[in-house]
Amino acid sequence: MKEKYLENIQRPSDLKLLSIGQLDKLCEEIRAKLINTVSNNGGHLSPNLGAVELTVALERSFCGKHDDIVWDVGHQCYTHKLLTGRQKDFDTIRTEGGISGFPKREESDYDAFNVGHSSTSISAAYGIARAKELKKQFGYTVAVIGDGALTGGLAFEGLNNAGRSKKNIIVVLNDNEMSISKNVGGIAKYLTNMRINSGYLRLKRYIEKVLMRVPLIGKPIRSALLKSKNSMRKRLYHDTIFDDLGFIYYGPVDGHDIQKMLNAFKAAKRTDTPVLVHVMTTKGKGYVHAENDPGSFHGISKFDIDTGEPLSSKVGYSAVFGEYMCELAQKDNKICAITAAMASGTGLKQFSELYKNRFFDVGIAEEHAVTFSAGLASKGILPVFSVYSSFLQRAYDQILHDAAAQKLHIVLAVDRAGIVGEDGETHQGVFDVAFLSTIPNVTIFAPSNFNELRIYLRKAIYDTENVAVVRYPRGGEDYIPDSYASSDDDYSVYNSGKIAIVTYGRLFSNACMAVDKLKEDGIDVAVIKLNKIKPIVSSAVEKCLEYENIFFYEEGMRTGGVGERLFMKLNHENYNGKFHLTAIDDKFVKQATVSSALKKLGLDTDSMINDIKRIIDL
Repeated sequence: MKEKYLENIQRPSDLKLLSIGQLDKLCEEIRAKLINTVSNNGGHLSPNLGAVELTVALERSFCGKHDDIVWDVGHQCYTHKLLTGRQKDFDTIRTEGGISGFPKREESDYDAFNVGHSSTSISAAYGIARAKELKKQFGYTVAVIGDGALTGGLAFEGLNNAGRSKKNIIVVLNDNEMSISKNVGGIAKYLTNMRINSGYLRLKRYIEKVLMRVPLIGKPIRSALLKSKNSMRKRLYHDTIFDDLGFIYYGPVDGHDIQKMLNAFKAAKRTDTPVLVHVMTTKGKGYVHAENDPGSFHGISKFDIDTGEPLSSKVGYSAVFGEYMCELAQKDNKICAITAAMASGTGLKQFSELYKNRFFDVGIAEEHAVTFSAGLASKGILPVFSVYSSFLQRAYDQILHDAAAQKLHIVLAVDRAGIVGEDGETHQGVFDVAFLSTIPNVTIFAPSNFNELRIYLRKAIYDTENVAVVRYPRGGEDYIPDSYASSDDDYSVYNSGKIAIVTYGRLFSNACMAVDKLKEDGIDVAVIKLNKIKPIVSSAVEKCLEYENIFFYEEGMRTGGVGERLFMKLNHENYNGKFHLTAIDDKFVKQATVSSALKKLGLDTDSMINDIKRIIDL
């Protein structure tokens, strides 16, 4: 489709030059652009397709110099990027050196707040609104939340605080089949239209102003009318939680009807108190495969546009985890699976179908998931909470206070551990080892292949006390030497020599390839693979003492990581050799393919080979 309108949009204010009919055509062009780009680059498709008209209406309504739109999670901001001067770079989205798949303040002045995780928009928007007030700046502040983000506790903390404000903050709830009941009946629809009608709002303000000027009786009459109105609205319109929290509620509004949304946003702008606009959208709108299966197209790798099929069908750790969980649950009815709105992403979809009464999707609420798991464990249940590494960060206090301190046996299956690639800084799973290592009564396993995932998951469930963690990377299994045999030992050794590479998890594959190539040059190097990385067992430390040079490679943070802890233990044992640590320094890892990121961090096979050869030459 030739872009007739999209190519002429350089900034949001350009949208005001188009008629409603032209805006509808623009939305068609945007959808075609989204489908084509995501099919080539991967990314979040369903959320963005569902929010096209909503974004167009928002950008047209709030395009003032001091207006700010804060996107929750940020995975539905692709249309926003197209409408704010990034069309020419859009094909680079989620690629190394290209634009981000999430809002980035350093990328554009139109990106009000960096985000990649859930439920932050209302708190951030409220802070921005209050900052404008302190600086005496006029401008609207809009938080766009939806796609499950309202299930996060932080969203309710923000609503509770912002609703008590006298500042005009506007929350747009993008409801794509969340568990928020619809208002039904003709009267409710009539009231919705009336409430967003500009004439109604002007008349309402005029009557209030007149009544307040009438001596003695004006104020009591106004109060009586207000109570009467509220009572009638509760009966006919159903009072919402948002009303109770202090927001004026407008909705539900058809999120694919631009004119209706423009009317709603116009009414919201005329209100001098917090407003919530409830918008109903269809996730995956405009692409039949995404509409039929919005979950699979929520975040997807490269795919064929005609069939909707992924271009890569490689089996991943998540799928293996899910299959083995079903196998274990079949034999043990105490095993339960918990997820935070990621049943498909974590491989638990089949479990949810086979063992419905033992599967718990708690929504985007990792803190609750951990404490809920601890509650299950306190009564002898075996809970396994599967969660992405970057999202587990939200639950640090619950792991410490509610599980570890009480010595309750829960299992954390930490998916997407290590570098995840194109989602960038907010999603890299490189912090879990460092922060989990600070907590007593926590054991961490790091399998390096599918078979070890099964071995250590079983060991975590049945042979480990207190909090047990099994962490594994995104994607599939990498190279493992034929001569290597998996075991349930706390550490294992591959090859021999006076030099040792020590590592864990996915990097074992790179280390083995480095050893094999170095052997061709007559250089013998051993690999010590730590399978249990917390605690580091004394026998593993004793083994390391045998080597003159130790090269430790860690796909995680240097500060607080396994390498630092091993170095301290070796020093305590008066180690006389040389210890070389390569890990992630004090920085965030930017978006790139996993292989490119590992290379830049010095964690790839070639870097290992070069490091060892450099020392030998010295």
